[in-house]
Amino acid sequence: MNGLAILYGNANVPLAKGICKHLDISPTKMTVGRFSEGEIRVAIEENIRGKDVFIVQPTCPPSNDNLMELLIMVDAVRRASAKRVTAVLPYYGYARQDRKDAPRVPITAKLVANLIVAAGAKRVLTMDLHANQIQGFFDIPVDHLYAINTLCDYFSEKKLKNLVVVSPDVGGIKMARAYAKRLKAGLAIVDKRRMSPDKTEVMHILGNVKGKNVILVDDIVATAGSLVEAIDVLKKKGVKDVYAAISHGILSGPAADRIKNCKELKELVTTDSIPLSAKARKVKSIKQVTIASLLAEAIQRIHNEESISCLFDETTR
Repeated sequence: MNGLAILYGNANVPLAKGICKHLDISPTKMTVGRFSEGEIRVAIEENIRGKDVFIVQPTCPPSNDNLMELLIMVDAVRRASAKRVTAVLPYYGYARQDRKDAPRVPITAKLVANLIVAAGAKRVLTMDLHANQIQGFFDIPVDHLYAINTLCDYFSEKKLKNLVVVSPDVGGIKMARAYAKRLKAGLAIVDKRRMSPDKTEVMHILGNVKGKNVILVDDIVATAGSLVEAIDVLKKKGVKDVYAAISHGILSGPAADRIKNCKELKELVTTDSIPLSAKARKVKSIKQVTIASLLAEAIQRIHNEESISCLFDETTR
């Protein structure tokens, strides 16, 4: 594809290679390594002057390392006289700190946006932001994709009957409603109270779930504490099988063990926006579906200056 170049760091190599395969192009040769003291070293080994460059680098754990790799790669591409630099962030880290919800705390999602723009990015391509308003933190165009089509296709093939989509909190109602409409399912909400940034307490289930098959939908699962607690309450309400559809499976800390030990959870299905840890890959109930074709199609359309709205499910607009 003339004038298009794909670069990637160490954050998610399999996904980047999958995108290149769908686009039928070879990734630009480059080195992303470390100096002896740990500083990041980047060297682009091909001419990219005048090219439309896309850098695939989710800022997933280790978040700080991957973010610095992204910033340095963007700077290197800008200084190599690329025509345009687009940061492709399937997962946008630090998104949970998107507002001042307590005294003397930062708005880190805005800080990271400023850093990406300052480094030289002219466009951002991302998916399922933790908060939609983060798009407004950037002073450059942001193309926001959704994983709903990919995840719904997976569950549609299962042909589940008597289905209810459950939002894990009030803030996720819009996403859950979109899944429910796409899957022609009912809708319920978990009413919970947040005790700390990593701990919540489930209070009630709003909606009819008794005797139903349930899909819990959320954008992020980190330690899986809230997820397991919600599943426990749902089981007490008499649901049948419980599934989870998650856009970004961070699965940090005790998450893999919690999911493995949660016998009530039939499957946790997540995208490959974040690579699974070795521990998570061993958990049979954790399934991963790829978004490589979605990102490849978006990249091709952006490169050709075409609309990407056709990639959105109509229920998510």
